[in-house]
Amino acid sequence: MKYDHADKACGLFAGGLNCAQSVFAAFSDVTGMDYELALRLSSSFGGGMGRMREVCGTCSAMFMVAGILYGLGENYSHEEKTEHYKRIQELADCFREKHGTIVCRELLKELSVTSAPEPEKRTEQYYKVRPCIRFVRTAAEILDSYIAENPPKCLNK
Repeated sequence: MKYDHADKACGLFAGGLNCAQSVFAAFSDVTGMDYELALRLSSSFGGGMGRMREVCGTCSAMFMVAGILYGLGENYSHEEKTEHYKRIQELADCFREKHGTIVCRELLKELSVTSAPEPEKRTEQYYKVRPCIRFVRTAAEILDSYIAENPPKCLNK
């Protein structure tokens, strides 16, 4: 099955959601998670985790979607845990190949961004200079491709 969540994720970001929310909520149709719950769960990961400029929120969202679709519950083997971590590293590597890093402050190094808790106002100028929508698109495309190539068991019900 082919999925295309990139435009939806970009539209959510352009509508004012943070980077993590945009990617995570765009996949609520695949994860089966309630849309509002998806927004709340992912809201803390914007700006590299609460604007601390750590791991890019789009990557955190990819990893959360992967956890829902492929993740481990209470009982799992060492091999299954290894495979899941390998999956997460593969997703991160795909993002790194496109953008050089998965760290927010490094992705935004050309801008004078801070880690102050107050988010920047979403103005026309913000969208003109902020590259984040590219990262939103990349993360959604990576996930769509990964899901298409590795259909999760939970989608085969």
